[in-house]
Amino acid sequence: MANTSAVYARIDMDLKKNAEGILSRLGITPSSAIQMLYSQIVLNKGLPFELKLPTAKPTAIGSMTRAELDAELTKGIESLAAGSYTADEVDDLMDREFGL
Repeated sequence: MANTSAVYARIDMDLKKNAEGILSRLGITPSSAIQMLYSQIVLNKGLPFELKLPTAKPTAIGSMTRAELDAELTKGIESLAAGSYTADEVDDLMDREFGL
């Protein structure tokens, strides 16, 4: 038997439930996922993903000038004119792509 050691962590219950549901669908145990994470930490000599603070804070509508708000609304209107999906189309796409 391999020389192993236990890792204990406190995790939000909903986060744990959601993550373990995904891992189960992938056929991976939580222990295997942690083993994979630790292996990647060793291989990368750090976390296998970038950690950084957002470069810009989200802008509250109340702090925008009228011109800034108009510009944002115009971007939204142009996005809609370029083509959009109905809620049913999004649901169908998510179901086909991810089984959700």
